[in-house]
Amino acid sequence: MDRNQATGLILFAAVILVYSIFFGSTPELPTQEPTGEVISSVQENSTQAIATEVEEVDSLQDLKAQIQYGVFAPLVKGTESEVTLENDKMIVTLSTKGAEIKKVVLKEYNSWDQRPLVLMDHESSNLSYQLNTTKGPLSLNEFFFEASSSSTEIDGVAISKVAFTAQTGSGKITRSYSLPDNSYVLGNNLEIAGLTSQLVDSNVNILWDSKLIKQEEDIEESRRKTNINFFKSTEKYDYLSLTSDEASEQVSEPLKWISFSQRFFTAGIIAENQFNSASLEQVTPDDTLSVKNMKATIALPLTEGKADLSYYFGPNKYKTLKKITPGFENNVDMGYFFVSWVNKYIIVNLFVFLEKFFSNYGIIIIIIVLIIKAALFPLTYKSYVGMAKMRVIKPEIDELKEKYKDDSTKQQQEQMKLFGQLGVSPISGCLPMLLQMPFLFAMFFFFPNSIEMRQESFLWAHDLSTYDTFIKLPFTIPFYGSHVSLFTLLMTVSQIAYTHFNNQLTAAQGPMKNLGYIMPIGFMFILNSYPAALSFYYFVSNMVTFGQQALIKLFVDDKKIREKVELSKVKNANKKKSKFQQKLEDAMKAADANKKKK
Repeated sequence: MDRNQATGLILFAAVILVYSIFFGSTPELPTQEPTGEVISSVQENSTQAIATEVEEVDSLQDLKAQIQYGVFAPLVKGTESEVTLENDKMIVTLSTKGAEIKKVVLKEYNSWDQRPLVLMDHESSNLSYQLNTTKGPLSLNEFFFEASSSSTEIDGVAISKVAFTAQTGSGKITRSYSLPDNSYVLGNNLEIAGLTSQLVDSNVNILWDSKLIKQEEDIEESRRKTNINFFKSTEKYDYLSLTSDEASEQVSEPLKWISFSQRFFTAGIIAENQFNSASLEQVTPDDTLSVKNMKATIALPLTEGKADLSYYFGPNKYKTLKKITPGFENNVDMGYFFVSWVNKYIIVNLFVFLEKFFSNYGIIIIIIVLIIKAALFPLTYKSYVGMAKMRVIKPEIDELKEKYKDDSTKQQQEQMKLFGQLGVSPISGCLPMLLQMPFLFAMFFFFPNSIEMRQESFLWAHDLSTYDTFIKLPFTIPFYGSHVSLFTLLMTVSQIAYTHFNNQLTAAQGPMKNLGYIMPIGFMFILNSYPAALSFYYFVSNMVTFGQQALIKLFVDDKKIREKVELSKVKNANKKKSKFQQKLEDAMKAADANKKKK
């Protein structure tokens, strides 16, 4: 074998060896299907791995919760659910997260667009109780509670209850609510047991932030009547500014109650004893999504870990509010002190009485007018006679005016002398009318704030608590509006007719005579956007007064009045001047002397 053949054999053997090593097939082993034990083992290993990961995540979360909340850490884990308390007046929905109020619906009323009247809900209002702990401020709304419902009866009144409990290793927090039948008051009790060492002070901060839901069609009128009211423990009522779009106040002295009061409904929080202080704020938003935005931060003191308070969710009915707690009736504006007594002691009681017999509030208004006018009839009669006396002596007055036309002081002195001789008082016709004014002004406050008128229709007015739109204008008249109120027009026409009739009975002349025609026009602009009930009351009142004076005119003879005046003239011929007349004359002379010196 030569060298070339030997080389070829070696290369051929090397190729076979390489091929067998890298490309040759290995002997085939017998195959076996995996058993269930193998699969179970794999699944168990996977589950254990996942469980380990979950435990690690839970441990990490628990560690974070422990760092952030301390002994309160177990309370931040749970599932939220809702509990309902209900009576014949309202439905209160509570949440197990925070044991807090989530929604309040008044069952007897609807909103202006006939939807259920929701006074507050979790979307528009946030109510939170905050504890000042060693871990910092902690809100109860972060804690989960266990709820248990029950019911009881006290003095024949059924009471629905729900108790919320949040248990930790060292203590518990309990919040209890109670709702009696036929009541707008929701009782609330807070008790902290075994955890007081974790609190840095004895106050619970109540944070109440609410965007008041629009309940009435006229949002501008609603905003004018919406405000934060509060009552101090010194029995002093106060409120934030009604005219400012933004108002706030820090109240450092104890308070009894705080309310977010709208035109016809109020949500209020009332202390069993007192609140230590409060920070209050209200803002009128630029949009129409809410009436006003209210905020209150209230310091509620804990006594031995306990605090009792209550909520009022209900209508602004004077009689109802007066029974809640001292001063709470101030959530209804009854007017200034010199007219409020008319509303509080006369009008409110008349309405309560007449509601028992009549369901139509237009009829009730007419009856109230008749009752008031009958009670004031002696004043009306006296006023008419006084004006008649001035009318019959008008020739003597005109004679004096002509005689002393260049000396006004002397003219006034002689007129006073004439009045004394004839037994006539120039204010005898005006004074009885002034005594009737409190009733007219009282109605100006009563009807715009009377929930009794709300959504009550009469004739063409669909709602007596707002203006009656008889004609809708395609434009807006400044100071008047974009609508025509027919009740306001009727009131204006009746007032002008009454003024014309009255001018025939008096000796008024010049500007005073024309003023009676100008005022009704002014009131037409003012009252066009006021409640239809108010304009209707004034209209009926004018018509009854007109009828009374027409009736009096039939029985009061000017000739007989003149005879009485002449008798007084003879009787008082030698009568000395009264001290009042003498002082009045002396004052006139002094004024005239000062005028001449100048």
